[in-house]
Amino acid sequence: MSTEPFAAVDVIRTKRDGHRLSDAQIDWVIDAYTRGVVAPEQMSALAMAILLRGMDPAETARFTGAMLGSGERLRLRTDRPTVDKHSTGGVGDKITLALAPLVAACGAAVPQMSGRGLGHTGGTLDKLESIPGWRAELPLAAIERQLDEVGAVVCAATPELAPADRELYALRDVTGTVESVPLIASSIMSKKIAEGARSLVLDVKVGSGAFMKTPADARELARTLVDIGTAHGVGTGALLTAMDAPLGSAVGNAVEVAEAVDVLRGGGPPDVVALTLALAREMLRLAGLGEVDPEPVLASGRAYETWCRMIRAQGGDPGATLPEPAHVHVVTADEAGVLTGLDAYAVGVAAWRLGAGR
Repeated sequence: MSTEPFAAVDVIRTKRDGHRLSDAQIDWVIDAYTRGVVAPEQMSALAMAILLRGMDPAETARFTGAMLGSGERLRLRTDRPTVDKHSTGGVGDKITLALAPLVAACGAAVPQMSGRGLGHTGGTLDKLESIPGWRAELPLAAIERQLDEVGAVVCAATPELAPADRELYALRDVTGTVESVPLIASSIMSKKIAEGARSLVLDVKVGSGAFMKTPADARELARTLVDIGTAHGVGTGALLTAMDAPLGSAVGNAVEVAEAVDVLRGGGPPDVVALTLALAREMLRLAGLGEVDPEPVLASGRAYETWCRMIRAQGGDPGATLPEPAHVHVVTADEAGVLTGLDAYAVGVAAWRLGAGR
């Protein structure tokens, strides 16, 4: 005889029928899923019900807290102010690669625990793994040491942080339930709050290549994220940025690393440079370093030096030759002209199907 206080099917039916989940139901279903009592197919059904029926702010906050409570919350030991950044996912979005070393070069500590690709959007860890020798998995002691010595670390979340989210994140990717605002918000914030940074900047994408297609939906997500962060004592800000066209000129893994390195060396596409600097300024403001201008730091090469140290600290060779494509196909225009639009979603799906996903 079961000693569980709820049955998974009853929780699913509650949300399927458009009712509010109780705090007790939310706490139980996240804990039971983590323990293996709730099966993946049952959690998939609940995720679909949430996508179709939604959650009110109190439900979303409780869902986030339950995922956060499924693991540990880090207390990072560093003398620098800690600040993190998260993008809701885009096409050609390699901003983290240049942003983390830039903000570190400006005096902050950036504990950037990143994820894998989700649907048509690329994953930071997948991109960095194109660098020979680079490793994503680091123990907590190594993360803290790297923050002290380098100022920035981009790595996978440790197993102790929000383990429920790690399982649900992968499940959403294969069940068509990525675009739900409550699921996006709880996933992002449970991980980011658990990481222990004192402040957080959110890059909320909007447009055809984003999960949020309209400015209204993007604002709703941004408000939800900021409210959750603030409620948990994390100084949180958000920028809404366009994702109708791919960001920069490269979409993929190794090609995006190369473009980010170009930015760190003083080049790169203007849109990538502009967004990197805008996010850096917001991160520095929230970290209490608003008097520091990141633009001359980027131009000076100090951010590139930090990048090289960051990559070496994680076993990578920043000077190594990156992988090259096995096949190249040039699309030639029939006549001269100007490209006025490029569907980010279509490009993202193409890259995903060619192997740029998780």
